[in-house]
Amino acid sequence: MSGSIKNWQSVQAEVLRRIHARIWRPGAQIPNEADLAAEFGCARATVNRALRNLAEAGLLDRRRKAGTRVALQPVAKATLDIPVIRLEVEGRGQRYGYRLMAREAGPPPPEIAAAMGIDAAGAALHLVALHLADEDPYALEDRWINLGVVPAARNAPFDEISGNEWLLAHAPYTHGEIGFSAVIADAAAIAALACPDPSALFVLDRLTWDQTRVVTKVRITYGPGHEMTTAL
Repeated sequence: MSGSIKNWQSVQAEVLRRIHARIWRPGAQIPNEADLAAEFGCARATVNRALRNLAEAGLLDRRRKAGTRVALQPVAKATLDIPVIRLEVEGRGQRYGYRLMAREAGPPPPEIAAAMGIDAAGAALHLVALHLADEDPYALEDRWINLGVVPAARNAPFDEISGNEWLLAHAPYTHGEIGFSAVIADAAAIAALACPDPSALFVLDRLTWDQTRVVTKVRITYGPGHEMTTAL
């Protein structure tokens, strides 16, 4: 390749081209950063940024003292945005409704405190709310908010706006952990979602962090037949 590359995005694009064209085949070791920087006519730091980004995407396998190889089995990472349930319902062409069912502040149960990293003296706000679509139950939201991280949540108007929507507007977050499961509805879910007994329900469990501190822990239980899609 002739000429010079001045930014890491261009380096990344060229590395991707070589991987996709099988110039660098799966499992093959690629040239080191110094050699690539000399070839591309750019700083070594520019190459490092590009390779690091591709490694985080699962396309390269970087090992200290062993160099960088094209991943044998590139990892496809799914991207899932945190949805505003109101917009999700309205996007289906349905009328959205919201009902706060319970609200209480205080020390969370031990298992919740452990998951959120809250000590015995810490406080959390517990919200239970029902989201509606055309006046029918759509999703049951059971949420804990860390008041040590988001103190403004203590007096937020959750009788008017869901914790889901309020937090996205008022509490920054850096990353999260999401789990999906299918569960047999318990008595509380059957009553809230007006579903048959027994029913298999789709459940989303999410922990959301701001750097090293947990902002919120939520379980959202959807009614029977709910589907969710994402992108690779």
